[in-house]
Amino acid sequence: MTNPQEMSPEQARAAFRAGLRVPTSGYSAGWTQANLIALPREFAYDFLLFAQRNPRSCPVLDVTEPGETSAGIFAGDLRTDLPAYTVYRDGELVEERAEVTDLWRDDLVSFLVGCSFTFEAALLEAEVPVRHIEAGSNVPMYRTNRECRPAGRLSGPLVVSMRPIPAELVPDAVRVTSRYPSVHGAPVHVGAPEALGIADIDRPDFGDAVEIRPGEIPVFWACGVTPQAAVMQSKPPFAIGHAPGYMAITDSRDSRYLVP
Repeated sequence: MTNPQEMSPEQARAAFRAGLRVPTSGYSAGWTQANLIALPREFAYDFLLFAQRNPRSCPVLDVTEPGETSAGIFAGDLRTDLPAYTVYRDGELVEERAEVTDLWRDDLVSFLVGCSFTFEAALLEAEVPVRHIEAGSNVPMYRTNRECRPAGRLSGPLVVSMRPIPAELVPDAVRVTSRYPSVHGAPVHVGAPEALGIADIDRPDFGDAVEIRPGEIPVFWACGVTPQAAVMQSKPPFAIGHAPGYMAITDSRDSRYLVP
């Protein structure tokens, strides 16, 4: 099998379409990864407004026309070319599945939202460890007690991803990730998970728990699973998302979102 880091977006999407179901952290180095949320057209403006009001958690990279199955930065098929999907009805997660072709609707507007996996290669290049890549697991993600700014019929809590960082490297992690504002940018919180309403750091709401070693500090970034938390709270009649950590690998280069 090709090294996941060396896969082109086309190769990765073909593998997922063929049935490979794995978290995508570490895949297709240099290519941007994105969260997916697809909502009925009647909710599209509400979500655009929600994203505009909450840019740290919902940085929109691309939007489709209703019913379209590809996007400007994603030449694959949005129904089949992610490794796993979530399906919501009236805000309830009713199913996780490998593809959603039979559920796709002509009124669905798809949003591709920036993902923090995009800046992980830059962290590693700066010699900042990324624990879930080391462990071969999914990144831990948590609902917080911070409410996003609501928009129309959509409201919900901020979701964050967490990476344990050696204390002396936290400034480097902040510096590196702040240069990627379109994929969540700098951390929203450092240390003290209880300040975010996280009661047990070892029990993430999404993804997998990771080891926090002595001398390391939990560092939290805004997360593109926030739209799915808004779907759970706001209960639109239907929505499709990516399974958290199982991202869309786009045809856009990481460097496109790097600022000086």
